[in-house]
Parts: sequence; C-alpha cells; structure tokens
Amino acid sequence: MSLGQHLIELRNRLFKAVLAVAACAVGGWFLTPFVLDALRQPVTSLAEVGGHTAELNFPMITGAFDLRLQIAITIGVVISSPVWLYQVWAFIVPALVRREKQYVFGFLGTAIPLFFAGCWFGWYILPHVVGILGSFVSTQDTSIVDAKAYYDFVIKLIVAVGIAFVLPVFLVLLNFVGVLSASSIIRSWRVAILCILVFCAIVTPSADVVSMFLLAVPMLVLYAAACLVTWLHDRRAAKRQAKLDEEYAR
Repeated sequence: MSLGQHLIELRNRLFKAVLAVAACAVGGWFLTPFVLDALRQPVTSLAEVGGHTAELNFPMITGAFDLRLQIAITIGVVISSPVWLYQVWAFIVPALVRREKQYVFGFLGTAIPLFFAGCWFGWYILPHVVGILGSFVSTQDTSIVDAKAYYDFVIKLIVAVGIAFVLPVFLVLLNFVGVLSASSIIRSWRVAILCILVFCAIVTPSADVVSMFLLAVPMLVLYAAACLVTWLHDRRAAKRQAKLDEEYAR
C-alpha cells in the first residue's frame, strides 16, 4: 500500500471502531446508575471504616450529566473491545501473508479475555487503593470527593490495566509475524520489568507498595508467558528450517 492508501485504511478502521463504541455507549447509558452505585461503594466504605464523613461531590450543575456521559462512553469502550481490537488487527493485516492472517483467531481469542481480565483486576484492587489513600484523612475532617476527578482516577486504573494486560499479546503477535525474535524480547527483561513497575506506580498512586505489586505480579507473569510462547515458537521454527535445509542438502 502507498502512504495515502494506509491513511485511508486507518480512517476506515477508526470510523468502524468509533461507530462500535458509540453504539455500545448508547446501551451503556442505561447502565450508568448501577455503575455509579458501584463507584460510590468504595467511598461509602471509606466513611464507615475511617469514622468520618465521605461523599461524592458535584461542584457544577452539569457535573452529574457529564459524569453519566463519561461512564456511558467508558462502558461503550469496554463492551465494544472485540470490535476495536479486531480493527487494530485488521489494520496490520494488509502487510501480512495469508498464513499469518490466520493468527487473527488466536489474537482475538487471547486479547479479548485478557482485556476484560485486566479491567476486572483494576476494579478488584480499586477499593484497596481508595482505602489506603483515604486512610490519611483524620476523623475530625470530611472527605468531599470531586466526582469527576474520582471517576477519572477510576478509569485510568481500570482501562489502563485492561490495555496493559493485552500488550504481551502484541509481543507474541510481532514474534509470530517475524518482527521481533524471542531472544530480543527475553534480553529486554530488565527494561520490561522497569516499565511494568513504573506503569503500576503511575496507575496506582498509593502510599504503600502493596497496590503496586498487586498489579505488577500478574503483568510480570503475562510478560514471562509471552517470553515462553515466543521462545517455543522460535525453537519450533528453527527446527522446521533445519529440517528443510537438511532435505535440500540431499
């Protein structure tokens, strides 16, 4: 493809992804009351445990509407993840041969569950993070939590963790199509560990290291699994190539 054709392809893929997100966001609008109740629960628990008042606050008259709209869009992003993950793959497909295009089933079959697992894990550690951060408020004070800022914090945690869980799949994908070798991925383990720890420290700004390591451990496991899969793939490919070279030598 020429540069212009790549840009047209990118535009088409983005349009389909945005359309899927918008369609799912319409349905997500009706789920926003339940999501708001779930988001409010860690703050309510904080008040019960800390012995002080804690509540969500909407400083602007349009704050509640804006928040529900943001929640609906986020629900749309999560629910439509199979569509936009496929669009990411489909944008790469023109550069691949027919055999490599068959990896789409393995990619989607792995990336989609990992994205949902990452979002769930971010949601799982959310009460712990809120509890740690809110524990510094004394009983004489009141926690008036800005609803929008609180939701931005929650989204950064949940969606970022979901995307981070998918990144090892891209490492495996790049290895399968011949862009990255297993040796280069394994040799970069120090950089990978550092990046994972820095990422976890950013998305879990807790005063203790427990929250960071709760997130870092599964990400390190996924990176190790990606290294193992790519090593096995390169080893099998090397054996196949050696067998072909032996047959040609005859």
